[in-house]
Amino acid sequence: MKARFLGIDDLTDVPSVAVVVDVMRAFTVAAWAFARGAEKIVLAGSLDEARVLKDRHPDWVAVKDGPPAPGFDAVNSPGLLRSVDLAGRTVVQKTTAGTVGALAVKESELVLCAGFVVAEATARLLRARGSDRVTFVVTGEDGRADEDLACAQYIAGRVTDPAGTDAAGFLGRAARSRAAAELAEGVRQGVHPDDVALCLEADRFPFAMVAASEGPLMILRPCAIPQGPDGDPV
Repeated sequence: MKARFLGIDDLTDVPSVAVVVDVMRAFTVAAWAFARGAEKIVLAGSLDEARVLKDRHPDWVAVKDGPPAPGFDAVNSPGLLRSVDLAGRTVVQKTTAGTVGALAVKESELVLCAGFVVAEATARLLRARGSDRVTFVVTGEDGRADEDLACAQYIAGRVTDPAGTDAAGFLGRAARSRAAAELAEGVRQGVHPDDVALCLEADRFPFAMVAASEGPLMILRPCAIPQGPDGDPV
């Protein structure tokens, strides 16, 4: 597999296969939402769009970055979301980087959204597809966020050399990243003390997350990847 790692603004074409990475915290939150029973996640293009969708569908759960705000039910924190019952619910998510990155590649044939918590399942899906060219979209810090790049490189390694790619070094880089420091030091708002640790749990969930256009909306859904005894998809 030939992998390239680009920031959102560096995208100059429509990749066939795109893996959009936001470790801290959009796609860790998304994975937790599915683990808590959410049926689907609508990736909103703006706060106003998220509010409009919430107004039209009062039963949907609207999530945003930063502190609590009128029109939103929750903030983009895995530590806070993990105790919310989302069984059968639709979540509307708008974040600073992750949702922006996913919408930037909405025309791609396959769009996967990922963080460390779904890294192995994401790699298994790519292996199952036999994808020979994959664009990893590093969403944070204009493509320079080391936690996102480390996760992207970990997934790429698990695709091409699963036996020789261990999570420890990549997680260590993410733990030392600017984003991790800002979350730990309270620079960012809408944070739970466990957020960094939850974002650094490699391969916690057994599903990948696939985004696709459904009508006018970009919808994220979980995709279970069965694993055989040899670790390959079945």
